[in-house]
Amino acid sequence: MIWSAECRRTLRSSRVLALLGLYCLFSLLVFVAVAAFRTFLQQMSQSGMIIPSGEMPVSVLGVFYLSLFFLPLYVALMGFDSVSGEVGPRSIRYLTVRARRSSVLLGKFLAQTTVLLGLVFVLDLGLCVYAWVTTPGFGLAAFGTNVLRFWLASTVFSLAFLALTSLCSSVTTSPAVSLILNFSVLLLSFLLWTTALFDEGHPLRNIRYLSPLRYSTRLLYPDAAAVVGSVAAYAVFTLLFLGGAFFILRERDL
Repeated sequence: MIWSAECRRTLRSSRVLALLGLYCLFSLLVFVAVAAFRTFLQQMSQSGMIIPSGEMPVSVLGVFYLSLFFLPLYVALMGFDSVSGEVGPRSIRYLTVRARRSSVLLGKFLAQTTVLLGLVFVLDLGLCVYAWVTTPGFGLAAFGTNVLRFWLASTVFSLAFLALTSLCSSVTTSPAVSLILNFSVLLLSFLLWTTALFDEGHPLRNIRYLSPLRYSTRLLYPDAAAVVGSVAAYAVFTLLFLGGAFFILRERDL
């Protein structure tokens, strides 16, 4: 009941619809930019920064990875007030009378997940349609396989950041503070990820493993062990963030 009500409210929200349009427009602009810098992407592929994925063009992979990198910002803008927007004015009390607090949080989380995964499926489908039309030998089998791989990779990646947004929204009572906290954590995650640029043997280089962004580029690796490791890492992040949100909301005086 909570899931369906939250889905309807999310889809009717003008802010969410505007963000959907902006994200699609951003992905289109990224695609144009990547097509213009195809030579640079080929160099990135040869250096190992982007791992070729079967018959998928490198330009399409570049768009996928760049859109994936900015997806946490969209997630934060979409759900920063999911809990704090109702905790502040105390309207959440009317929900907790009829449902458990864990059910309320899970319903909101699943509603945002449903809307977001619908969006990324459309974008991933568009990327694969482009590859199908422009790449010789990219048949229906490769099309279906890559749509599924792209969508599953986006799903695994998105769940961790949706859980992080739920945690930040549960910690505070003000939507503005929730958004600032969420952006701050994303910035910290980015800074931790950049420690990979340090020289081998640097003592701070290992803290990159604490960043969820660290595992994003491995989601489409041809090496199954690398993919499984990244999926396991995102599962741990999702459980930690969502578990923290459950604990905070359960102990909070509403």
